[in-house]
Amino acid sequence: MAMPRVDFYVLASSDHAARLRFACRLIEKAWLREHRIRVQLDPGGDGAAFDDLLWTFADRSFVPHERLGASGGGREKTAPVVIADDDSGGPDDRDLLGNLAAGAHPGFRDYARIAEVIDADESRRSLGRGRFRFYREQGIEPQTHEIGAGQ
Repeated sequence: MAMPRVDFYVLASSDHAARLRFACRLIEKAWLREHRIRVQLDPGGDGAAFDDLLWTFADRSFVPHERLGASGGGREKTAPVVIADDDSGGPDDRDLLGNLAAGAHPGFRDYARIAEVIDADESRRSLGRGRFRFYREQGIEPQTHEIGAGQ
């Protein structure tokens, strides 16, 4: 399998909520292009908040999604977007990883594309630089997209 394409979206704002809203728009765009997506968050972090935001970030939007580990027992996850806040396995038919976690996902090689969303918060930016170096060490040349305020 070829190495994934990695894109870093670097926001000018340090507003954490703006970072999550941007990620929602990115996920919606990918879903509209019929990608199957895993959104990765840190354990005990923003999983529930991102789940809610994906329903409400825009009046016109509907992005079908499910949370891994959410109620439903062992039921197979079939929604085009799954939200995970741990490293547990999920559907293996995902082609895009939207990474909002502090570290690179251990299974990053399983995806055709990885979208990293970074904001201007110094702590999150520093973690993002670490992931950027990590991908380079893996032989991947990440692409960087500077996102101005209001985008």
